[in-house]
Amino acid sequence: MTKRVAVTGGCGFLGSHLCEKLLSTGCEVLCIDNCYSSTKASIYHLQDHPRFESLRHDITFPLYIEVDEIYDLACPPSPIHYQRDPVQTIKTCIHGAINMLGLAKRIKARILQASTSEVYGDPEIHPQPEDYWGRVNPIGIRSCYDEGKRCAETLFFDYHRQHGLDVKIARIFNTYGPRMQPDDGRVVSNFIVQAIYNRDLTVYGDGSQTRSFCYVDDLIDCLIRLMDAQATLSGPVNLGNPEEISIMVLADAEICETGTTAKVITKPLPDDDRLRRKPDIRPAGEMLPWKPSTTIEDGLKSTVSHFRTLAEDHHGKRDGLR
Repeated sequence: MTKRVAVTGGCGFLGSHLCEKLLSTGCEVLCIDNCYSSTKASIYHLQDHPRFESLRHDITFPLYIEVDEIYDLACPPSPIHYQRDPVQTIKTCIHGAINMLGLAKRIKARILQASTSEVYGDPEIHPQPEDYWGRVNPIGIRSCYDEGKRCAETLFFDYHRQHGLDVKIARIFNTYGPRMQPDDGRVVSNFIVQAIYNRDLTVYGDGSQTRSFCYVDDLIDCLIRLMDAQATLSGPVNLGNPEEISIMVLADAEICETGTTAKVITKPLPDDDRLRRKPDIRPAGEMLPWKPSTTIEDGLKSTVSHFRTLAEDHHGKRDGLR
């Protein structure tokens, strides 16, 4: 019997890759998105697939469908997008979770929540294990996202305890790859766009702050493994690449990959910016089992190629590209 899967936020960066991968495994896929911070262009190549359909819908309102599994990825993921309308962001996290959990309860579907490493805030423990409760500012400019995702995790496990719902929670660390939006404000895409147009790369702070970047194919593989895991999980699971890299080293790597003549400039660090981020992924490695396999060099090569193609499509020529 063909498994029918709903993906909220399916037009987004991760969502579009997830829809594509699920189709390749034989699933029927319903992509749900209101396209607030995404675009249907990311799923144009899927529209004629016989097992794919899309629905424009805001999950802060109830939804009535029949599926076997729900991946809840709906929420603006980058600061530029989620700070544009912080009240709507937290509504998407909380009201959206309540609506999707209520749906899953009614139709007895397994449901996975795409949470985030931001639930750890500015961590005092490094790397971050799942049993660390975090250090989060509840009233900062990022709190609509950080606290919204934390509350969604609470709701998921309350539904599990109270109603016996089969839930999974993925705490996703920095992910990159093709189909990132050029204007989403995330560091990998920012650097690439600046580099291919020979604009100076903007580093906030002194560039010593670190992140751990996971290539999108690796992350999607692990999301599906987590959803398919038969064991009942005792809590959220970190998903990401444990290889830690400083922002300045990332900038140098992208300068090298693009061949730009641009330089690095520095600006003050934004409020609530995290100084270190690295996942402890031992539980994912032991339970699923899984570990990322794409190097930062190979991942950047593919991602830069994507952005070069976008530049050619928009301008008809390689403005400032090698």
